[in-house]
Parts: sequence; C-alpha cells; structure tokens
Amino acid sequence: MTPAELETIAVDVAEVAATFLRGVVGTGEALRTKSSPTDVVTAVDIQSEEFIRGELMRRCPGSSIVGEELADEVGGSGICWIVDPIDGTVNFLYDLPVFAVSIAATREGTVVAGAVADVLRGEVFSAALGSGARLDGSPIASTAQESLAQALVATGFSYHAGRRREQAAALARVLPETRDVRAFGSAALHLCWVANGRCDAFFEHDLRVYDWAAGALIAAEAGARVELPDELNDDLVFAASPPIFEPLRELIVG
Repeated sequence: MTPAELETIAVDVAEVAATFLRGVVGTGEALRTKSSPTDVVTAVDIQSEEFIRGELMRRCPGSSIVGEELADEVGGSGICWIVDPIDGTVNFLYDLPVFAVSIAATREGTVVAGAVADVLRGEVFSAALGSGARLDGSPIASTAQESLAQALVATGFSYHAGRRREQAAALARVLPETRDVRAFGSAALHLCWVANGRCDAFFEHDLRVYDWAAGALIAAEAGARVELPDELNDDLVFAASPPIFEPLRELIVG
C-alpha cells in the first residue's frame, strides 16, 4: 500500500472510532492506572483500541500493531500501526472537550501516514509522507511566525513528579518570552494545531510514540520544523514555526 492509501485507512478508522467515543462521552470511569496514580486507563480506552485494531486488521491484513493499552501484535506485511485510542484520557474522564484518536502507519520504522481525529469538534487531521498535511481533506500549513514574543506555545506535563519539576522550570523560562502558553492535555492535537496554525509551537518531554507518531508527521508535512525524542535530547518532542525553532529550543533546554 502507498502512504496515501494508508492515510485513507487511518482517516476512515479514526473517524469511526471518534463516532464511537462521541456516543460514550461522560461515561468514563478509571479502570486502573499505569505509570503513576494519575496515569489512568478507562474501560472505554480498551474498547476503543480493540475496535481500532479490528478495523485496521480487516482493512490491512497482516499488519503489526503497537497500541497504548493492549499487547503488541506482530504481522508479516511490513506495515505497523501505532494507535492511541484516546489521546487525552484525563480530559475524557473529566468530561473536558479536548481528546482525540491517533493512528499512524509505519514502514521499516518510518512513519509514512497518520490521522488524528478531534472527537468532539469532528475534525480529522491527516498526512502522508511527502504529500503534505490536511484537515478534513483540505491542505493546511503551519505559521511562519518570526517573533518569539508573539508566539503562542502549547505544552503538556508528565505523570511523574520529578519530570514535572523539570517541566515547570522550562515553563518558567518560556512563558515570559512568548505571547502565552497553553496546555490542553492532548499531545496529538497540540501537534496538529501547530500544523494548521492554531499554535506556533509545541513542546513536551516524556511522551510515548503513540502520543506523537501521527501528529508529528502531520506537523512536519504542514511545514513545521519537528524534533523527535532520542537519547541526546532528553526525550523531547518539539514542533515549531521554523523561524522561532532555535531560540525557543534554547529556552526549553535551558
């Protein structure tokens, strides 16, 4: 399958999963926790991921799947799907209106397609490698913001107290030098909002691949400069308008 074909599958499945989630908004209850007492899983997370996996395997047999809630599946097709069934589970649990479905496709370890469905707004962001980014099928582009002082920056916070202290220190450096900072609770949507210019930049440490895989491709294909986690950058995910990338990064890393 081509990246464009994989994008179409990701969009279709994300849309159907978002429809399911809209029908159960307000019914979430914490089922268990993961990395910390505040890192919750709901029964709906699991139901959503089971549904998404079934749809992906039906449309793309033999795929591998890496998901947030369930064990990895290994297939032989060479295509791997990275799934976050609810990006923004705490928002979903508290009935706050910012959460998404995120689905990315990889080939040989490279993300080649992805879709992020904003559940309550009904928007779907998507991209295919080398083919640009889209919102509901129409092309989008990141801002060309040149002034750090005028930049609207999004961020998010870890579930771990030690990392939060580090993030608070970075926030203290960034906030006085920018227009303002927003933290809506969904990394996937933050990245997509950089892609279509609702934010000029986004940064966060301590994310997992299912949090950023689709959104990072969408931001990059929309023209944002994107940095992904590695052992040299302390697991930073960073996307920004190219002119402000370097000065903002200096503030973030201190």
